[in-house]
Amino acid sequence: MQGDWLATGDIYSRDKDGYYYYQGRGDDMLKVGGIWVSPVEVENAIMELPEVFECAVVGKHDEQGLVKPKAFVVLRSGQKGDEELTKRIQDHIKTRLAPYKYPRWVEYLPELPRTATGKIQRYTLRF
Repeated sequence: MQGDWLATGDIYSRDKDGYYYYQGRGDDMLKVGGIWVSPVEVENAIMELPEVFECAVVGKHDEQGLVKPKAFVVLRSGQKGDEELTKRIQDHIKTRLAPYKYPRWVEYLPELPRTATGKIQRYTLRF
């Protein structure tokens, strides 16, 4: 509690019309090239592709030690995760969002790790 407010750690943005958009948990936000990136924003854009069932985006250090987005993707039944789909995902993000937000790595999983309550265990994906 902070006075009369409950500090949840959730981050929202507000557009010019006054609508609020959930950006994710504050501790999940990524600082890429000195600019904050919402994993939820990248995930929502990846989910626009028909092959994708679900995904999670976390930060990963590149060879210079800088944080870049990494996507873990679960595909719909019958879909194949290959270099062609990885390039399509990356190109989609570059055209849909700011180019620096694209995932440098895409890893395909049969399912995402979850807690007993069904929340994605992002901390297990960071390692």
